[in-house]
Amino acid sequence: MTDDLDDVTRSFARAFQQLAGDVHRLTDDHDGQLNEAVEGHLGATAEGLPVVGEIFATAEHPNLQLALEDLADRSGDATLFGLPIEIMHWSGFGLTNLASPQPHAPTFAPIAPVYVNLPIGVDTTLPCVSLGLWLLRHGGTPVVVLQSLGDPHRGMTNGVKIEVMAVDRACAVRVLDDLRELALAHNVYRGQMLSFTFDPWGSFGLEFHQRPIVGRDDLILPAGDLEAIERHTIGVTTEAHRLRAAGRHLKRGLLLYGPPGTGKTYTVQYLCSQMPDRTTVVISGQAMGSLGQAAAIARTLQPSTLVLEDVDLVAMERTLPGMESNPLLFQLLNEMDGLEEDADIVFVLTTNRVELLEPALAARPGRIDQAVEIRLPDPEARRRLLERYLQGVTAGPIDLEDTVTRTDGVSAAFLKELVRRATLVAAATDADGPLHVDPPDLDAALRDMVQHGTPILRRILGAGDGAGPGDRAGDGNGQV
Repeated sequence: MTDDLDDVTRSFARAFQQLAGDVHRLTDDHDGQLNEAVEGHLGATAEGLPVVGEIFATAEHPNLQLALEDLADRSGDATLFGLPIEIMHWSGFGLTNLASPQPHAPTFAPIAPVYVNLPIGVDTTLPCVSLGLWLLRHGGTPVVVLQSLGDPHRGMTNGVKIEVMAVDRACAVRVLDDLRELALAHNVYRGQMLSFTFDPWGSFGLEFHQRPIVGRDDLILPAGDLEAIERHTIGVTTEAHRLRAAGRHLKRGLLLYGPPGTGKTYTVQYLCSQMPDRTTVVISGQAMGSLGQAAAIARTLQPSTLVLEDVDLVAMERTLPGMESNPLLFQLLNEMDGLEEDADIVFVLTTNRVELLEPALAARPGRIDQAVEIRLPDPEARRRLLERYLQGVTAGPIDLEDTVTRTDGVSAAFLKELVRRATLVAAATDADGPLHVDPPDLDAALRDMVQHGTPILRRILGAGDGAGPGDRAGDGNGQV
């Protein structure tokens, strides 16, 4: 019985040994294909050749893809090998061991290139290699380039890793230098409107936005205020070449402040619309932590505009509790101070609480050169806003005098909501025919907003604690 088991064990061992040999021969053949291709391209044994590498931000992936494709076009006889993703889990992952594998190292067969679609515009994507080996010529000299996403064995699960192998180390360095320059030349973010996104692991990316279309007549502000804003932004952009030739600096800071809902964000959208060729980065809320990256993009892709909404979140006065050491405030001040005189960058800051801002930011020329209050709309502005919001939902011109008078002290956002509710009232009271808003609909909507509004809103509209909807407080200040 024991002899029979020994025979079975020996038979199994021989079969397993043969299987292992077959697998080894097959993988050696595959590995030989890759190694032979690399060494045949370089014209030298790959073992011991210098490798120069660099890790780029993940957002640079499409730019690097375009740069590598440009190099491949210039090379004329470029070859791209795909590699299986499992190779990145090998502790020896890297161009040195791929090109010249060591004894007993795992072997991998080249495969067709695998691409991932990455956005390069609002509705446009670019197929980018996720893991591949490029055989190129740079200035006639053969080089090998490994392109991969991150380096998991060095804690780099994000970013794009580029490694270059050449017979001459100086040539590999030049390839990386040219890749950087070509990535900048092909930069897909230039002239775009961008914001930051964050994944669950804290890594950031860039999101493309459709540039708003806002005309001058769409922005209802006092003429003097609008002209001051335009002169400091659009005007400098238009005359940039003449100002630079005269030795005048182009960097500037604009602060828009005022109560909530008065149109600060809409004013920013107008500026973005009127300066369509500028790279625009908008950061707010959670994205404030990416101020350094945003400023770097603005510097690299000039002319540019950097918008910081609700800047008081990071730029409160240092004498306030907890604000003594605020790294984001100091970074903002340093970014605004560190620009070259001819840097064509506009900082546009908005806040609802200007009184909280750090004086070193808000009161120092060279950082904030122009501050404009976006005020609550006056009677004429309220009339124009109501007419704007009522477009398409009235049978013709209607009398707005009463509504204009009764809404003294409210914001543009309030008037927009008033028209929305009046439209709902009209829809509920007249189910037949086209939808038309009339003064009674506005009156009903206004009464409802006061009756169910916050105490602050009730005070603005003059409805005292004991006053019911429609009661007059008697002070003539726009009561409901």
